[in-house]
Amino acid sequence: MADLTTDFIGITSPNPFWLASAPPTDKEYNVRRAFEAGWGGVVWKTLGAEGPPVVNVNGPRYGVIHGADRRVLGINNIELITDRPLDTNLEEMARVKADYPDRALIASIMVPCEEAAWKAILPRVMETGADGIELNFGCPHGMSERGMGAAVGQVPEYIEMVTRWCKQYYDRPVIVKLTPNITDIRKPAAAAKNGGADAVSLINTINSITSVDLDNFAPEPTIDGKGSHGGYCGPAVKPIALSMVSEIARDAATRGLPISGIGGVTTWRDAAEFMVLGCGNVQVCTAAMTYGFKVVEEMKRGLSQWMDEKGYTRTSDFIGKAVPNVTDWQYLNLNYVTKARIDQDACIKCGRCYAACEDTSHQAIWMKEGRVFEVNDAECVACNLCIDVCPVEDCITMERLAPGATDPRTGRTVEADYANWTTHPNNPMAKAAE
Repeated sequence: MADLTTDFIGITSPNPFWLASAPPTDKEYNVRRAFEAGWGGVVWKTLGAEGPPVVNVNGPRYGVIHGADRRVLGINNIELITDRPLDTNLEEMARVKADYPDRALIASIMVPCEEAAWKAILPRVMETGADGIELNFGCPHGMSERGMGAAVGQVPEYIEMVTRWCKQYYDRPVIVKLTPNITDIRKPAAAAKNGGADAVSLINTINSITSVDLDNFAPEPTIDGKGSHGGYCGPAVKPIALSMVSEIARDAATRGLPISGIGGVTTWRDAAEFMVLGCGNVQVCTAAMTYGFKVVEEMKRGLSQWMDEKGYTRTSDFIGKAVPNVTDWQYLNLNYVTKARIDQDACIKCGRCYAACEDTSHQAIWMKEGRVFEVNDAECVACNLCIDVCPVEDCITMERLAPGATDPRTGRTVEADYANWTTHPNNPMAKAAE
């Protein structure tokens, strides 16, 4: 039976599923319920410095994008960091950690970009017994206008500077949470590493407005007739998160830097995808807010079953296994040729593949008498749009042409030399390099 126990930067947890810093981790009551439900760790909702209290809105805080079946695809939030007193949060964290010593408990922190502010709060966090801290350099709204959150995360020099302060005044692991609201995620990740960070976590929320009320003409959620941009999260951001994680995992400047993956993790499969791209664990928010804390049981069960099927006994067996297969476009093998194939027994004759290909692609699907759909290899470019729009799983597949076969579309013989495509004479990038 697979062992889900995870060691992430020296922090052990019974499984790789942590709750991200967000409303679900705002207080002791929530966190205890989460641990009882089976979560391996929690990143406590972001703490701020003592001083003027943080005041959150008292109207709607969330805007949602739904799928056709009302499934939540993404949530936009305009909530700030915790508005509860720092002392209260610290006291609750200490009690929870004492009662759940086997669970990971991380303190998320956001204070002004001043050395004195970080030096003041870090010893107090250390007294709670928390396993580490996460520096919130990602929040794109509210706090960023005050020179914190994403305002720091968008400046690599600030990231490195604050990380150094934290490593100087705090003797436990330091995780730097990165903002996706930046052109090249590798630069802030490298800055965190240069500052001594033990790990990075990503992605934080994406700056967004999810919808506009067409009666009041204001962004939603609407507060007294006005709206603001917020942070977008949920299944919709997963592709962006996976790409950014892979960039950090394979870049020479950050390769080997531990990563905690965040962004739309809803199922065990999502978690596995993050982990094979280099994440040592994953953090979850939207799935818990949508389905409740017990969703973690499905995640644990599914991941354990997949590991058993693959023969993996521990999570470290597969972390990063997909990283070597992520490459730049110019290194893709253009001598690799596939064609679409339609299983006539599985086809329900809906015609979606035909409509999509005929109207928007390459007119590579014929509709014959009796609504029988067939692929015209001479026009098929293997874009796989037909597969994407087909409502029947595995009804349409891609079949690779064997070496020696002739591609009806180009008339070119498919060669057997797939391994050396980067130097192949048919590779335009190779020619450009010469």
